[in-house]
Amino acid sequence: MANQLVQDLIEAGIHFGQRASGWNPKMAPYIWGKRNDIHIIDIKETIKGLLLAKKFIARIVAEGKDVCFVGTKRQARGVLEQRVGDVKMHYVTERWLGGTLTNFRTIRSRLKRLDELDAIDNGGGFASYSKKMESQLRREQQKIKRNLEGIRHMDKLPGALVVIDVNKEVNALREAKKLGIPTVCLIDTDGDPDLADIAIPGNDDSMRAIDVILRELCLAVADGKTARAQKAAESPTGAAGEGPRRSRRAQFRADGPAAEGEDPTAAALSAGAGEKQA
Repeated sequence: MANQLVQDLIEAGIHFGQRASGWNPKMAPYIWGKRNDIHIIDIKETIKGLLLAKKFIARIVAEGKDVCFVGTKRQARGVLEQRVGDVKMHYVTERWLGGTLTNFRTIRSRLKRLDELDAIDNGGGFASYSKKMESQLRREQQKIKRNLEGIRHMDKLPGALVVIDVNKEVNALREAKKLGIPTVCLIDTDGDPDLADIAIPGNDDSMRAIDVILRELCLAVADGKTARAQKAAESPTGAAGEGPRRSRRAQFRADGPAAEGEDPTAAALSAGAGEKQA
């Protein structure tokens, strides 16, 4: 299975980085060498980051939390919508709206507005408005749906964020960092690995490479959902196998952002995710 994964990654071109002239020196530990002025990513580091990310995501989902995938670049949109849609998780493939996480209450209000417009549309209520008003309402409906359809059923903040291309999605990463939400990122040689809690070094411009990475991460989501269902079946009194109810302070310490002075990566990857595989 591992050999097949390595073969799939190599065939997808995951090891091809950016031109050496545009690299980020912080990516040096993940670079194997250089060929024709193109950096070659160390496939061992890619596998290490991917396996760590899969283990972490499976645990997060098993705990009852959801994962939000972000990939607004053209190469990632179609693949992300298909893969993530199959495992019923949340995604953003259009422009990242400022405050999607930090101002989540406002985002939820916009989604409620979308529900209202859909209800009017399904009931044939638009016909009762003037043509001008109907046009305005339909434009509003399409705009909200285009930007927020992927997170329509996200009724709480995600337990983790998966990002394709840290340079393009820097706003999403900043919001996640502010809220203490751990991040898993596919990072090319021109990216900054400090923006990610778990870095998966690899080609973030190849559609095939993105597809293989998302395929593996979505398999981890599916495994986590299976474990979540098993916990719920074994503990019918606790929601999704959560066990005894804790106080708000204890719950914040266990699930919330890292305390001041504490390493946020260690807090996000506690209980085994910090054990990187050799």
